Amino acid sequence: MKKIIAIANQKGGVGKTTTAINLSASLAHFGKKVLLVDADPQANASTGLSINVKECEHTIYECLIGESTAAQAIVATETKKLSLLPSHIDLVGAEIELANLTNRDTILRNILLPLKETYDYIIIDCSPSLGIITVNALTAADSVIIPVQCEYFALDGLSKLLNTIKLIKNNLNPDLTIEGFLLTMFDNRLRYANSVANEVRKHFESMLFKTSIYRNVKLSEATGYGKPTLEYDPNSKGAQNYLQLAKELIQKN
Repeated sequence: MKKIIAIANQKGGVGKTTTAINLSASLAHFGKKVLLVDADPQANASTGLSINVKECEHTIYECLIGESTAAQAIVATETKKLSLLPSHIDLVGAEIELANLTNRDTILRNILLPLKETYDYIIIDCSPSLGIITVNALTAADSVIIPVQCEYFALDGLSKLLNTIKLIKNNLNPDLTIEGFLLTMFDNRLRYANSVANEVRKHFESMLFKTSIYRNVKLSEATGYGKPTLEYDPNSKGAQNYLQLAKELIQKN
């Protein structure tokens, strides 16, 4: 099944971009053709795959404002079977430029739908907000993965995100589903981490991925080197966690 999956949580620092990069690379490792869409103005998913966004003539920003096609903007990465639609800080301006358009919530869907037959998975890395670009991502997606970090206040703001998903499902994208909640930054040696994990399980057990992403320094190190963790240190806990997540996602679909 070919699928568009948004990775979203308006709370920052929960592992959205880390998940977007490493899940995409892990799916590619299993032979799936993947497009990672960087829908965050910070462009961390792009730089995390060694793409210099300053040298990109076309990015998702130009696609959204109608100055470029996706085919012009998509670039290959060093990871086999993984392509990228890069972002740029200019994307901040798109929130304003799209605000008065009647079709403002469906522009990204119109960009990505023609690409759906080309890729097995299209993964969208959303920004830590619930603005127009994130609404576009959720409107374009078949499902959403919600990373939840195993730290205090992890559940803060989730009700707002779930309400946004419900509104989009009711008004823009009736087929949108929650692919799953993903526990990130988990350290089973810490009492509070286990407490948060148990709280998430209590609320969302049926929608929780069996795979948890353990706190692992290699995940952040790899991003600094512009590589997925699977290529930076394939034997690390972080790399193995994301391989397991990709396997679970493939089996589920």
